[in-house]
Amino acid sequence: MKVKTITIDLWGTLLFDGPASDNRYKKRRLADFEPLLAAAGMPVSAAALDRAYDESGSYLSRIWATHRDVPVDDHVRAILAAVDPGLPRRVPPAMMTALVDAYARPILIVPPAVDDGALAALETLNGGGYTLALVSNIMRTPGATLRRLLERFRLLGYFKHTTFSDEVGIRKPAPEIFQLTLRAVAGEPGTAVHVGDDAILDVQGARAAGMRVIQVTSSVRALGAQRPDLAISRLAELPEAIEQLES
Repeated sequence: MKVKTITIDLWGTLLFDGPASDNRYKKRRLADFEPLLAAAGMPVSAAALDRAYDESGSYLSRIWATHRDVPVDDHVRAILAAVDPGLPRRVPPAMMTALVDAYARPILIVPPAVDDGALAALETLNGGGYTLALVSNIMRTPGATLRRLLERFRLLGYFKHTTFSDEVGIRKPAPEIFQLTLRAVAGEPGTAVHVGDDAILDVQGARAAGMRVIQVTSSVRALGAQRPDLAISRLAELPEAIEQLES
């Protein structure tokens, strides 16, 4: 069947970051939080911020476990509330904006690696007339910042639409996040393929939305709803895999 729309995952597919990345970004975030709060007359110790950051992670994990998400402003409010429940109400809007910016930007300072075949693969698919869209869960970096990162890697312009979980309130593997992405580009599940690395978030999620799936993996062990239609080891192989699906 002809493929018209290709949705692509971000983490583990286009971009790669090690498991210690959040700790690296955490230090930068909190290093900026401390002077910002002190300058506003609300000093908070480094130890208190460290504990509050970890508590905010528990809050986020509970939400993410339901396949839902919240704006990154809520991440910052959760950190402040863990320091002092009344602190978020005392922070003026301009200070909140500065804190959100401090929370979001570390990935631009220490960027992740990008798949070295991604640019050529997207260029080939775009030239072939396919509609490309991106579907991604975030961790602590918001979609707005991730777009800036994709632009830096010259990848953003190939996507007709980008969907990030913090902006739509839904996380993979919920089929709704795939469905709303397809609606945004006037795509249909029957002629759409999702490309991603995770057997549950990407393969099972996209299949529940009625899509075919190509998994980026070194080996396929899953069965049933977690088994992809095809597997590739890197994005350089994607144009050929799409041709194979169509044949």
